[in-house]
Amino acid sequence: MTGLEGVAAIGAVDGAPVAMRLGDAAQVSTGAGQGVGFGDVLMRGLQGVDEKIATADKLVQQFAVDDSVPVHQVTMALEQARLSVELAMQVRSRLVEGYREIMNMPL
Repeated sequence: MTGLEGVAAIGAVDGAPVAMRLGDAAQVSTGAGQGVGFGDVLMRGLQGVDEKIATADKLVQQFAVDDSVPVHQVTMALEQARLSVELAMQVRSRLVEGYREIMNMPL
């Protein structure tokens, strides 16, 4: 693959923000006329975090028992899981902060 083919492959990816693509994918899976709720998007995100943690845990166990798993693959899986958890915690913090701000608004 030449450098131009790599750039073309990157350009072929949908330019929509990740949050918008998540909603579109969920709408396709739930049906044509139904919308996706905020809770559904959050649950899908948390399930993704859980899957990354499980994958990293499985790779660590395989690496400890067997030498066939490369160390860089284990390191990448652990880092992906760590970043996913960190992002989930940031989203949680922002949601709690927004909720508190709404609850403190005068009526």
